[in-house]
Amino acid sequence: METDQIKQRFGIIGNNALLNRAIEIARQVAGTDLSVLVTGESGVGKEFIPQIIHQNSPRKHAAYIAVNCGAIPEGTIDSELFGHEKGSFTGANETRKGYFEVADGGTIFLDEVAELPLSTQVRLLRVLQTGEFLKVGSSKVQKCNVRVVAATNVNLHHAINTGKFREDLYYRLNTVPIVVPALRERKEDIYLLFRKFALDFADKYKMPVIKLTEEAQTLLENYRWPGNVRQLKNVAEQMSVLEQNRLIHAEILKSYLPSDGPSSLPATTSENGNNADYMSERDILFKIILQLRKDVEELQIKINRLEHSEKSAQPQIVHLGEGIPATEEYEEFTSPSHNLPLVQRTPEEIIPAMHNMGHEETAFTEKTEEENLSIHETSSELIKKALEKHGGKRKAAARELGISERTLYRKIKDLK
Repeated sequence: METDQIKQRFGIIGNNALLNRAIEIARQVAGTDLSVLVTGESGVGKEFIPQIIHQNSPRKHAAYIAVNCGAIPEGTIDSELFGHEKGSFTGANETRKGYFEVADGGTIFLDEVAELPLSTQVRLLRVLQTGEFLKVGSSKVQKCNVRVVAATNVNLHHAINTGKFREDLYYRLNTVPIVVPALRERKEDIYLLFRKFALDFADKYKMPVIKLTEEAQTLLENYRWPGNVRQLKNVAEQMSVLEQNRLIHAEILKSYLPSDGPSSLPATTSENGNNADYMSERDILFKIILQLRKDVEELQIKINRLEHSEKSAQPQIVHLGEGIPATEEYEEFTSPSHNLPLVQRTPEEIIPAMHNMGHEETAFTEKTEEENLSIHETSSELIKKALEKHGGKRKAAARELGISERTLYRKIKDLK
């Protein structure tokens, strides 16, 4: 099947050379069993590539399963992908097949593959290498023959450097890389897409088609479209429904194009250039520790004033330290009951260590202990403030806290 035929079959609009190249690579690799990694910004239409590969492969009559790895809770992702045995965990009332078992002989599309937990990445690597997997709660090795196509809008090189993605899995998935271009790299296709969407919505809502003036068309083509094709489609739908005048001028179009919208980059970056979605949990814990230190110092001032007014004996107060810099170079801030520095330990170990340190090294009065904030309470307060600030939007709150949206979701569940 030629490129033009593929675009017609899958409803792909555009003649951009980069887009045509991505489709051509998908067509060429379809007849093999090589793993494919599709990259590109959110909203560019990466989901078409695995469909093209599957429908042009010898596996086209077998199952095709698309899995959004970011939408499945971390605690159940292994069960979803590989299945589980009856009684393997609470709620496992019967044996269940996973996607890899169901798709045997076919194709699995792993969207947002960078969201997979490290433990699941190990299981996926084994499937790619040997075709073997274990159900959750089982010791029996099972075999499957599945073609894997993965996609992500995340910078995987940065994810590897920050320990969020396995390097060996990256090279296994990236046997054939396919890059889907951003909409701003396809300027000649923007107006074609807009006209297609406008016609579709006119037919859907039974109303005349909206049209653009020349100035509005120029504005449309020069806008950066950080949300790519998805954003363009949304704008076309909004104007189709809301505008009484079916001839859209530049000023009207401009009102639908936020000038302070999200960055056009595929992943949110912090001021130092790091990917904010992949800040480690250690970083957010250091933020909590710094806030805790501030609270302890304020509490110490209140105690000193109380002692002075009552002329009582001064209780022993141990400071948390002269400073706790939130950097990887700091190695001396350790728990009194453990030899490992906190920066080298997991979040599950840090919180109990901080809790024990508060009991072993700080001798406050009973009233003082009741006023002292725990790390859990501080974390809860920071999360609540971030959510309130951004009107309950978890993605924006996660960016504010410096953690991934998935991690924020888990912390909210833990705090309930």
